[in-house]
Amino acid sequence: MLTLEGVEIRRPGFALAADLAIENGARVSVLGPSGAGKSTLLSAIAGFLLPDAGRVAFDGRDLAPLPPGRRPVSMIFQDGNLFPHLTAFENAALGLRLSGRLTREERDRVARSLDRVGLEGLGDRKPGALSGGQQGRVALARILLRAQPVMLLDEPFAALGPALKRRMLALVDEVATEIGATVLMVSHDPQDARRLGGQTVFVAGGRAHAPAPTAHLLDQPPPALRTYLEG
Repeated sequence: MLTLEGVEIRRPGFALAADLAIENGARVSVLGPSGAGKSTLLSAIAGFLLPDAGRVAFDGRDLAPLPPGRRPVSMIFQDGNLFPHLTAFENAALGLRLSGRLTREERDRVARSLDRVGLEGLGDRKPGALSGGQQGRVALARILLRAQPVMLLDEPFAALGPALKRRMLALVDEVATEIGATVLMVSHDPQDARRLGGQTVFVAGGRAHAPAPTAHLLDQPPPALRTYLEG
């Protein structure tokens, strides 16, 4: 279980509090107005910033002593966090070794992961030669290789069209199921949350609210969420 226990993050003109728990294997969308702290919440879980109070824990273990690279977390940012000078194969391979020095067996694993996400034959292409959807698939291949129990997605498919976005969300669910991962996905689009299913954490007014069933929350939104949804 992923828990945020009395977490407080304070910056000049900004504050975010969170006290919530997310079951292993859950699918959780993170919705809220721009600037409310959605990405900040994911950064605290990933270890890119430390809370001013409280703790982030996974299965009872305090994650504070662990740097981002040693946390049980994989994260995809809005740009897919691919290195432009590396091929799709090399970017995916970072999920196994940062050095890029792979055994024959590891190279086979990378090739299989690219095939698994629909990139067979495209391993030698650099990100600039790939479409947005293909870049997202490279990032998912890397997550598949890392096989961490928590997947964090910070609007990685925001620039994609509706049909391609649906396919990518379905692939996220497949990859997460394959490795048994919990998914937290930031989005501005409530339809993304419906497609992901599961639960939603609403972030507004300086608080990340406890997860609630997505369908119920969107069909019967509390006043603050209704205001956000209706613009």
